[in-house]
Amino acid sequence: MRPSLVIVGAGPRGTGILERIAANAPEYAGLELDIHLVDPFPPGGGRVWRQAQTSLLWMNSQSQDVTMFTDDTVELDGPVLPGPALHEWADLDGRAFAGRQLQGAYLRWVYERSVAALPPGVTVRHHPCRALRVSGPREGRQQVWLDGRARPLLADTVVLAQGHLDAELDQEQRELSAYAREHGLVHLPPDFTADSDLSALAPGEDVLVRGFGLAFVDLMVLLTEGRGGRYEGDTYVPSGREPVLHVGSRRGVPYHSKIGYDWTGERPPLPRFLGPAEIDELLARPDGYDFRRDVWPLIDKELGFAHYHRLFTAHRRTAVAWADFEEKYAAAEPLSAELQALVASAVPDPADRLDLTALDHPLDGVRHTSYEELQDGLRGYITADLERRHDPAHSPDLAVFLGLLSVYGQVVRLGDIGSWWHGFFSCLASGPPGPRLRQLLALSRAGVVKFAGADMRVTAEDGVFRATSATVPGSVIEARALVEARLPHPTLARTRDQLLRELYEEGARATPAGLLAVDPEDGRVLHRDGTAHPRRFALGPHTNARGAGAFTRPRTNSPSFRQNDATARAVLALLRELSCRAAA
Repeated sequence: MRPSLVIVGAGPRGTGILERIAANAPEYAGLELDIHLVDPFPPGGGRVWRQAQTSLLWMNSQSQDVTMFTDDTVELDGPVLPGPALHEWADLDGRAFAGRQLQGAYLRWVYERSVAALPPGVTVRHHPCRALRVSGPREGRQQVWLDGRARPLLADTVVLAQGHLDAELDQEQRELSAYAREHGLVHLPPDFTADSDLSALAPGEDVLVRGFGLAFVDLMVLLTEGRGGRYEGDTYVPSGREPVLHVGSRRGVPYHSKIGYDWTGERPPLPRFLGPAEIDELLARPDGYDFRRDVWPLIDKELGFAHYHRLFTAHRRTAVAWADFEEKYAAAEPLSAELQALVASAVPDPADRLDLTALDHPLDGVRHTSYEELQDGLRGYITADLERRHDPAHSPDLAVFLGLLSVYGQVVRLGDIGSWWHGFFSCLASGPPGPRLRQLLALSRAGVVKFAGADMRVTAEDGVFRATSATVPGSVIEARALVEARLPHPTLARTRDQLLRELYEEGARATPAGLLAVDPEDGRVLHRDGTAHPRRFALGPHTNARGAGAFTRPRTNSPSFRQNDATARAVLALLRELSCRAAA
């Protein structure tokens, strides 16, 4: 029988694996292989980036910051095969925020180009259904069972690239849903907003929204423009079909705006304090490491270095020379009083000093006497954030962004370091486009969106949902509808993906956060006995190799591209070994 590879998931990650197989295939002369892609959604875009969705939803990145192709910054063993970034392919202004439909078309084109680049002996077939189970001996062919098909696909190796997954409700969500059913309320649990049925949210109805990240932005768009509202300049003209959204979260504010200017001049030399040597040292510790104790101080110092390098070299709003400051900064312990004193003496204006805690929790200690006062306060905060993030005079903010990208590329080697870091990164580096925040301000002025504050707490009692916030002590918001505006967090035990759940029940190892454990070198699935499965691989957000998105900014040594290449080469090497055995 011909060698066979099954890739479960045909979205950006599965497409990226296919691109790397095509790139590496010439090294394996005479390759004969049948590739089966299993995904109910079209190849390329998959579920999230499918072209069949509303044109109202945008990407969260500028089109110049989106590519599916390697370049000479990517550290990989396979060949570099350059290709166009999204803005080049679509002939867009690089700073435009493209719609998700257009990104889906780009991903489909990448998929088709990758298929066309495969050698003649390789075939690709898409199965538009779900994979339900993987079985088979460790040293033998695997069986991949598909929904609606009596016989399995036979595979010499399997790559699991399902992407973002749905999850069964946790205890709190089950209780809230049960309360809503009992009292005739509306409760929408965590979900992919574009796939949610929002019809139960009635016009004019007060709706509590818990979550102020990117899922909220989608919700905001679908319940306003999606219901016929429109913007005239900075004014929102309602259709009358909108509910009233009372939005709060742990931070109580939206993610920081995307930066609205380009980099000029010298870049900070990164990595400096958190690079390969530091990661090697952390991984070599016999007793392991603690993120807060051992990793976060290095992140803080690395981001500070990026910030102050830019401040000193580009703006010179400083009291000492860069060479003197850099020497003392390098010698100081991270997060130490010595380091804080150095910064205070060298940087006169507190607004020029990097305060990561304040950036992450800007409402800590802020109190308002009424919700009306809070609305004015939050509009002022969002306006100031927009102005700063679009002002090149504050370009140390962009240097911190570059530092975050560098750090992300390093800490991916540590595997599952918990959800806090990913949330912190998203808040600073993956916020909404500036135009979306200007729309949010217009909706606030129109009374369609109202801010609920930080440390939002929701209870279900007396036949309603009630929300409280530390920002407005003693005040309560009541509503008959609650939306959890965030993505599901599927652990292996709670995922609705039957294949992964059964894999876990059969012995696949889960990390403390419930992610599928894989070998960081090539993505092989790990088992509880410590061994790696020789024929099963997994990549993506359901694994502890989730360090980066399936597509990325050009020229950033993308961790996802490195992972894709390593896995593709491991798969091809395994297939060649099996062919040699068969020939012998």
